[in-house]
Amino acid sequence: MRDQLPHLPNKTRLGRSAEQQAVNYLGKQGYKIVCRNFRIRRAEIDIIAMHEGWLVFVEVKARSSGLFGGPAEAVDPRKQDRIVKAARGYMALKKTELPARFDVITIGPAGLEHIKDAFESLDNY
Repeated sequence: MRDQLPHLPNKTRLGRSAEQQAVNYLGKQGYKIVCRNFRIRRAEIDIIAMHEGWLVFVEVKARSSGLFGGPAEAVDPRKQDRIVKAARGYMALKKTELPARFDVITIGPAGLEHIKDAFESLDNY
């Protein structure tokens, strides 16, 4: 993918490549991708998918090294709050009341890790 996006900064290329890897992985696990890069009021959700009756909001984090901590550490409470706000916006826009959860997919030197139900549900916010 690097050669396809030569005009983008390395960080952006890494992020897009990681998101595509996550989409490929989720597809193989039986997830149906509903939306990518949903944005609302300064908040974004990388991937929205359906899986076994759940609406799954997925944050993808990638690191090329462990120098600045692991990718999961970047999904701090502030980031979680933004994701939850975007999820609420998406659900209001689509007028859906499906059960929802928040997953994190990390991609780093150790490979891909899928953390299901990574933080509090919408009901707790």
